[in-house]
Amino acid sequence: MQIYDLIGIGFGPSNIALAVTLEEKKQAGYHIDAFFIEKQPEFAWHANMMLDNSHMQVSFLKDLATLRNPASYFTFINYLHQKKRLQDFINLKTFFPSRHEFNDYLAWAASHFDDSCAYGEEVIEVLPEKSGNEVMYLRVRSRDRNNTLHERLTRSLAVGIGGKPRIPDCFLALKDDNRIFHSNDYLRRIREFSNVEKIAVVGGGQSAAEIFMDLHGRFNRTKVDLIMRARSIRPSDDSPFVNEIFNADFTDFVFNSTEQERSSLLGEFWHTNYAAPDLVLIEQIFNVFYQQKVVDSNRHRFLRRHEVRRADSLSQGIQFTLHNLNDDCDFSATYDAVVLATGYHRDHFQALLSPLMPFFKTLSVDRNYRLSATSQFKPAIFLQGACESSHGLSDTLLSVTAIRASEITEALISSLNQIKPSVTARAVSSLIA
Repeated sequence: MQIYDLIGIGFGPSNIALAVTLEEKKQAGYHIDAFFIEKQPEFAWHANMMLDNSHMQVSFLKDLATLRNPASYFTFINYLHQKKRLQDFINLKTFFPSRHEFNDYLAWAASHFDDSCAYGEEVIEVLPEKSGNEVMYLRVRSRDRNNTLHERLTRSLAVGIGGKPRIPDCFLALKDDNRIFHSNDYLRRIREFSNVEKIAVVGGGQSAAEIFMDLHGRFNRTKVDLIMRARSIRPSDDSPFVNEIFNADFTDFVFNSTEQERSSLLGEFWHTNYAAPDLVLIEQIFNVFYQQKVVDSNRHRFLRRHEVRRADSLSQGIQFTLHNLNDDCDFSATYDAVVLATGYHRDHFQALLSPLMPFFKTLSVDRNYRLSATSQFKPAIFLQGACESSHGLSDTLLSVTAIRASEITEALISSLNQIKPSVTARAVSSLIA
């Protein structure tokens, strides 16, 4: 059995950026044998939120490589050059390409690593492989679409599996009701409800705002309730000084702060990333409700300062018990479909790594995103996109992707230099046997 230097779980932007960095290290004389496993059948990035006219909220310069190496082949600028669209893009006079185009850029970059990525395989567990009292390797077990089990050995691991849809507690008991679905599944599912009378969108962020506007234009007669706890839809603050919190050097500041200081920073700047749509989108929503007043229509409702206290599955629809926070009263509303634009949580890597938990003192990471482990545990495990509490709000965004890949690569090289010489032929042969 081949022993890889690194296996990456997931092949989204974070691990693609890592693959790019490792490829450029090969050109500099460092040969790191890496392989990636992706559960989707082919590359796709937020495929079910590729809405018409949706655009990036992050500058194209924060791509897979530019901030690390502006001369890289894998920059967004070179992608445009290779696609013969560079001059036309310049004429757009924007830093924010469409989401469709950035997805195509990521797919273009990913395609260069088809030989080192297994698509359509889901990693089901990661097991320790011991040599004496020490764990020298990890056995990564995955299952493909034909239910065939695959096993691979590796000296290190990069976990970049993105977020898992966050489902509010009141909806958990209705997880099998196909009339309720998360924004992560929006485009795939919404076609089933083209003839319904009433849809609820729960959430106050960019996804909720985009979905509301999409439903407004997609269905002519369907009524839509936009439901959120906030009093108003607050715009994302992308002013220059605030945007400095997404700079790579701010990660050092956050990581070196005390736990209390980090918590304060996350709270102060929370609305730069969460529950904060683009101002243009907010203005479009306001205009929808204004035009309703002009024509005396009540097609859509903006139920601000409302909470969903209870959701019940009935034959005639999904019945909400809504609490109006303004006057402290409850009322009921029934919907034919419910879209939960309620965000994601990033801690589901813990279940994947549960067989390794005895070797972790805590689930804390060092500055280079490596999980802290006991001395007898030799493989390096890096987390991508799961370190917001220690590294700051930029951790789940594209902003630091290129720089983070470089930092992980340097830490990986250091780790491999320490463990490779200690691997004896006897230890390797015992594992293969």
